[in-house]
Amino acid sequence: MALRMVCAATLRTGTDLAVNNVRAFVTTASLCRQAPPLGPLPNEEIDVQTLESLEKYRSYTRYLRQAEEAKNKPVWWKTYRSYVEKADPLHGAERVDIGLPYYRCSRSKEVRERKAVIQNNKKNVELERACRLRTFKIPLDQVQETWEKGSGPLHIRRLADHYGIFRDLFPKAHFVPQVSLRIFYCQDSSSQVHYGNRLTPTQAASAPQISFDAEEGSLWTILLTCPDEHLLDNEAEYIHWLVGNIPGRAVQAGEELCHYLPPFPAKGTGFHRYIYVLFKQEGPINFQEDVRPSPCYSLVDRTFKTVDFYRKHQDNMTPAGLAFFQCQWDESVTNTFHNTLNMKEPVFEFIRPPVYHPPQVKYPHRQPLRYLDRYRDGKEHTYGIY
Repeated sequence: MALRMVCAATLRTGTDLAVNNVRAFVTTASLCRQAPPLGPLPNEEIDVQTLESLEKYRSYTRYLRQAEEAKNKPVWWKTYRSYVEKADPLHGAERVDIGLPYYRCSRSKEVRERKAVIQNNKKNVELERACRLRTFKIPLDQVQETWEKGSGPLHIRRLADHYGIFRDLFPKAHFVPQVSLRIFYCQDSSSQVHYGNRLTPTQAASAPQISFDAEEGSLWTILLTCPDEHLLDNEAEYIHWLVGNIPGRAVQAGEELCHYLPPFPAKGTGFHRYIYVLFKQEGPINFQEDVRPSPCYSLVDRTFKTVDFYRKHQDNMTPAGLAFFQCQWDESVTNTFHNTLNMKEPVFEFIRPPVYHPPQVKYPHRQPLRYLDRYRDGKEHTYGIY
């Protein structure tokens, strides 16, 4: 009996599989009949049975030349990028480099210098002993300096592309940040501005300390803006700080065109990007058209566009440094809206009201035993422990 049941189940399973396979084959065939190819498919003329008889490239240059010819050849099938470029001609267009000229030593020279350092380290007896005893400490300042002089600017540019900095501040343009900005809101390193780290509006409540490497007699402009904060125009920004004609690295000695305003990301709008851009000036610039009233607590006066500011002074300044952080709402934003900007605070998320409880009665009738818990103070009790 058991053998008969097993055989019946096997036959039933085989029949179901056959039916499913036939259904899948019929469906695939019908789809192929409904959507035939519009033309010959790529490499359709190649006979896969005689691959040895195909002509060899014999060099990478010949392969690259034929690949470029095949890429530019008009075909009926297109990639996703081709469709997007056809719909939007500006998409994928080559961007303009508006920064300082970037020169990097050759890769072979870097490899030779690195090998020389490794060989010298292998000959160092004290270094070998410290590594063996696990007492060797890596100087992070030296690592940071090496990174800034090497591939650091290219990494920063890649991060700025990832966060959409160039797309929102300098459309169709980019630059390599070659001047490193060191921005500290407090003496603690946790309040330093890097490249996309998170800070709170409370930490950024006052103007930071900014330092950078500058030649004697050079002039600079520092800008702090937010492209995500504007309440009425998605294409506009709010300027938070602008200092021009900075002599050398003395930011305090520069001409403050718009005084510092702490971040105020509205509640429910997520993280906002606050971007520091450092411009190198060719000489003194007259910023009379860019001066805001002091103090400036009007959001209309603080409406700003970095690309318009750069276009106005592009003959006299060049972007050279970049740093940015992310910020989200906290309790200090309410104080900024009410006391500093003198306006109602916009809220873009639902605030659930507390649960309503009717007034408490002295002798509750037909109430559960935990009637008093709904009126109990939520604070944790010490129970006599002081």
